[in-house]
Amino acid sequence: MKVIYQDLPPVEVAPRKLVGRVLFGLLVLLSALVGAITGLLLVYTTDLPQVEQLEHYRPSSITELYDDQGRIIGSFALQRRVVATYNDFPPVLREALISIEDKDFYRHWGINVWRIAGAAYRDIESGGRVQGASTLTMQLARNLFLSPDRSFRRKIEEALLAIQIERRFTKEQIFTLYANQIFLGHGVYGFEAASEYYFSKPAKQMTLDEAALLAGLPKAPGLYSPINHPDRAIKRRNLVINAMLEDGKITAQVANGARNWPIQLKLQHDPNSLAPYFVEEIRRYLENKYGTDQVHQGGLRVYTALDMDLQGVANQAVLDGLAGYERRHGWKGALENVLTGGASLASYQHPDWDEEPEVNGYVHALVVTVAPGPAIIKFGRYTATLAQGDAAWTRRKLQDILKPGDIVYVKIISLGSDSKARVSLEQDSGTQGALIAIDNATGAIKAMVGGRDFEESKFNRATQALRQVGSSFKPYVYTAAIDQGATPDDTVLDAPVSFETASGPYIPHNYDEKFEGTITLRRALAQSRNIPALKVADSLGIKTVIDYAHRFGITSNMPPYLPVALGAAEVTLYEQTSAFSVFPNDGVRILPRYITKVTDYEGRVLEEDFPEVKDVISSRTARIMTSMLREVVLHGTGIAASSMKYPLAGKTGTTNDFTDAWFIGFSPTLTTGVWVGYDEKKSLGAKESGARAALPIWMDFMKVALAGKDPGEFQPPPAMPLAPGVKKVDTPDSAPAEDEVH
Repeated sequence: MKVIYQDLPPVEVAPRKLVGRVLFGLLVLLSALVGAITGLLLVYTTDLPQVEQLEHYRPSSITELYDDQGRIIGSFALQRRVVATYNDFPPVLREALISIEDKDFYRHWGINVWRIAGAAYRDIESGGRVQGASTLTMQLARNLFLSPDRSFRRKIEEALLAIQIERRFTKEQIFTLYANQIFLGHGVYGFEAASEYYFSKPAKQMTLDEAALLAGLPKAPGLYSPINHPDRAIKRRNLVINAMLEDGKITAQVANGARNWPIQLKLQHDPNSLAPYFVEEIRRYLENKYGTDQVHQGGLRVYTALDMDLQGVANQAVLDGLAGYERRHGWKGALENVLTGGASLASYQHPDWDEEPEVNGYVHALVVTVAPGPAIIKFGRYTATLAQGDAAWTRRKLQDILKPGDIVYVKIISLGSDSKARVSLEQDSGTQGALIAIDNATGAIKAMVGGRDFEESKFNRATQALRQVGSSFKPYVYTAAIDQGATPDDTVLDAPVSFETASGPYIPHNYDEKFEGTITLRRALAQSRNIPALKVADSLGIKTVIDYAHRFGITSNMPPYLPVALGAAEVTLYEQTSAFSVFPNDGVRILPRYITKVTDYEGRVLEEDFPEVKDVISSRTARIMTSMLREVVLHGTGIAASSMKYPLAGKTGTTNDFTDAWFIGFSPTLTTGVWVGYDEKKSLGAKESGARAALPIWMDFMKVALAGKDPGEFQPPPAMPLAPGVKKVDTPDSAPAEDEVH
């Protein structure tokens, strides 16, 4: 029997057993994955911040200072930020930002899984760290709670926080937090502050190209800065515009127009640059009272007494006055040259160039070339041709006084749209000037200039410099006399005299080395005669005179020596100007005020300052002294001011060897003081008296300060009969001798 063998089919594993094995493997894998994820979550969430904090979150914001009309004159901030609401950000900005940063912002739940997976794959493939793919919510979480380092751990923490944020807040709230928090370059945080900084306007007024420019900055503010890298900024802006076109937010025609539009920045001037010395005084006061953190992060609103318009006039008057002084004394040279310090003409940047220049402003410029005729200079993005006529006052040829690399001081005559400027050559030999203006009725400080250039020297010569006041001290001598019964028409002998002192004989002299004989007190003050002032002070007792000066608010310690009557005492311009306001105020001194009100971030009033009044002298004495100081302007050492058709009064002051020049004067409404000198107390030069160096600055300021306003009238002095046997001496209308020097 033949047995036939046939191939049998392979034995198959039962389908159920195979499926079971697969499921078992998947369960093991899933368990391991869940365990790993759970472990990671436990590790990464251990120290995560509480998102609930955002419900009470308030970002660091700017403390802003306002003038008496509500205009911003300064700010303090660690981060330059203006907190805005959702509706403050225009739709065009919201759409631009979402198109370039997070297209699915209104649809996702905090993270975009597919974007993260794609970015992770690309980074693993390239060997780099996880980066990119962050939603707006993840960026907000990172900026608020996490460090900027790039790692898997931070990315996981970022995602977990983003999910929590999305659960607790609406999309509008998240966008608003993000738009206020993000850094946008040059110390600016948030889109409202960025719009004000780059375009000098609120975010609501941004155009498409401007919104796209700002929306492109969060990726890399330094790399795409429109100031430092305009070419990169344009490419990034156009990328944002293309993204908006792809998303259907704009039409092709609108996109083409925006892409072809050049970047037009209008950088916001640093508000602190208008009145830097005034702002610095307020900063010190606020930090002392409220603490540094509150001042620089708390978003205070500080309402000040300053008048922005008058401050601008004061700045110009001081700089023009110093320029006039420099020209009177000729070219001194000794210019700094950047080439000797190793810098190059192409790379050099002067601190003055950080601010946009202004017509009639003064700036340091770099000499680029010097030809046989003109010289080419530059400052910032501007260039100018300096012709011989622009330096005629030097009486020197340009090629003899300038060379490439020199830093020159110029006044800007005009600025062209083509970055061409017209300038005149000036000089900065180190002279300094200061001015302060005080409202008589309120004590409000309306303007303050503490020096030529705050960036070069932050020392405030209006409030910190103790300088001898010269003959501007004499009103205290005559006030003491009038207050104790003397009259302006009482007489005193202007003749040689010797006073016995502990150190020996003191033999004073008059400025002109002449003597007028018997003259009235009125004329003695108007002509600033030294010997009559000393005789009056000696008869009263110098301690009495010093006591009167202290009543006026002079706090300096003054030794009881007779020369103090001629201004040998050191006083600040702030004190001297405030003291003189007593005369037009009918004998009352209103303490100077910087601030009228301070509110916190929520608008609650923290302090409100009201005028503080102190009686100094009787109204009778004040009115008589005002009439005597009026004589200084009409017929005395301040006669130059008589050309101004306002009721004015005041007193010049000059010290030995012409080291200090003063004029303190007032109208019925405003008292202004001016000082000119060198910091090191060296001579200003022969004949540089208060009438010559300080009075012109005072006049330039007061002409504008009083223009178009009711100047008021001085209260008339009481009628006083002449003493028996005294004949009134008429004061001459001719120009007087120059101011006296003690």
